[in-house]
Amino acid sequence: MKSVDDRSMKEQEECIKFEGLGYPALEEVVNMIGGKWKLRIIYKLGFNRILRYGELKKELAPITHKMLSTQLKELESDGIIIRKEYPQIPPKVEYFLSQKGLDFIPVFREMLEWKLKYMDK
Repeated sequence: MKSVDDRSMKEQEECIKFEGLGYPALEEVVNMIGGKWKLRIIYKLGFNRILRYGELKKELAPITHKMLSTQLKELESDGIIIRKEYPQIPPKVEYFLSQKGLDFIPVFREMLEWKLKYMDK
């Protein structure tokens, strides 16, 4: 592990940048994406682009209706997903990632790169 003195100037600048944001900023992010299902919902929408409620529920089995509904409302409220409702019978509702949600996709790539680097294959 590198000591603070061994870090490159760029690494030091990045540390200062993130340290300046502080722990409360991290807490905000954790609240937006935390929990058992939110990352899974973002992931599924990231790879499927648009999913209807029933498709999401099937993809995320064994999630309950109440949990999926709650998580979708929170993600929509945080601007990560968009809910599009069509005025028809039976109701048709589609979910997809907002630009904010799409901008999260590289985080998944980084997480998978980290897994490849440190986890047993």
